[in-house]
Amino acid sequence: MNEKMNRLEFLKSLGLKGASLFAVYCAASGLSSCINESMDPTLPPGTGGNANELILDLNDSNYSKLNTTGSYVIVSGIVIARISTTAFAAVTQVCSHEGKRKVTFRSGEFYCSEHGAKFDTNGKGLNSAGKKGLKTYPTELTGTSLKVTLG
Repeated sequence: MNEKMNRLEFLKSLGLKGASLFAVYCAASGLSSCINESMDPTLPPGTGGNANELILDLNDSNYSKLNTTGSYVIVSGIVIARISTTAFAAVTQVCSHEGKRKVTFRSGEFYCSEHGAKFDTNGKGLNSAGKKGLKTYPTELTGTSLKVTLG
C-alpha cells in the first residue's frame, strides 16, 4: 500500500488527542516532511496557489463581485474587498474583539456584525471594539488574477 499521510494524520495515528496533539503538531510544523504539502486541499475550487497564497480569477463567477468597487468576497476565512478601481484589501474574517468570524466589508471599511467593531482598510481599529485591529494580507492584481499572500 503506497498511501501518503500528512503530518496531522500521522500524529493522530499515534493516538495523540486534544492539547497534546496541538502541542506536538505546532512543534513539528517547523520540521520538514518527506512529501510535498504545498498545495492546500482546503482551498475552494478556483483559488489556485498553495498554502501561502490565494489566487482568485476575477472572471470566475465566485469572485466576479471583486470587479466592483465596494464589493467583497470571503474565501477560506479571508475577507477580500475591492476598495478602489486599482486597489484591494484583505483581512482575517475573525474579529479581534471576541474572536467571532463575523467581519465583512461595508461603506469602505471592515465591520464586525457581532459587536460593531470597525476597521479601516489597513486593519486599524476605528472604534473601541476594534482597538486591537485585524490581521491583514498583501494583495497583488495581475490582469484578472488577484493574489492574496497569506504567509
